[in-house]
Amino acid sequence: MSDDREDTLDLRLTEELREFIAAGPPAPRPADLLDGLAGWGPVATAAGPFQLVPVRPERDLALIGRWMNDPAVAAVWRLDGPRTVTAGHLAGLQRADGRSAACLGVLAGVAMSYWEIYRADLDLIARHYRARPHDTGVRLLLGRAPDRGHGLGTLLLRTVADLVLERRPGCGRVIADPDLRNVPGIAAHLAAGFRLAAELELPGRHTALMMRERALRGVL
Repeated sequence: MSDDREDTLDLRLTEELREFIAAGPPAPRPADLLDGLAGWGPVATAAGPFQLVPVRPERDLALIGRWMNDPAVAAVWRLDGPRTVTAGHLAGLQRADGRSAACLGVLAGVAMSYWEIYRADLDLIARHYRARPHDTGVRLLLGRAPDRGHGLGTLLLRTVADLVLERRPGCGRVIADPDLRNVPGIAAHLAAGFRLAAELELPGRHTALMMRERALRGVL
């Protein structure tokens, strides 16, 4: 029998990751507009197994709040301050209709990033560009300063965009809207295969509209 170890995802779990998933998947929502995101499972990357784990505020609020208060993060996300600020933001994302989800990115057993996955075609942003059905938005925050500036953001943006396209067959485009002042973030998106489509004036934000299209996935 041939050795298939290189093609097999190492599913050995660290104690930290066990704690994240021990409670099982979140309670089901009335509508599943993100095609079962909670069950997408881990994928292999060059940096190790990666998984999107839906946020549980009672478990994760302190960690995410600490990341939001990093000065470099606060300058872009503008969610610094007491935990109630982060809690309010998460509550707005985790609406009962299931159009958006807040997730932790767990890489090689360590929670190291924060993600927002949302239906861009059902979001406020759809009023500002020509949205298509099932356009899916992604936002990334690298929580740990040592993880920034070494290409890890690019790797994970490409990984998650490809994951969205694989798990959501009706989605033809992955959308991102980084702040225009976030030059490293925009560069990471470009390196991950996104293209700059427009500049948008959103409420309180001037953003770059970026897209990764299914049709160009094998080219960019």
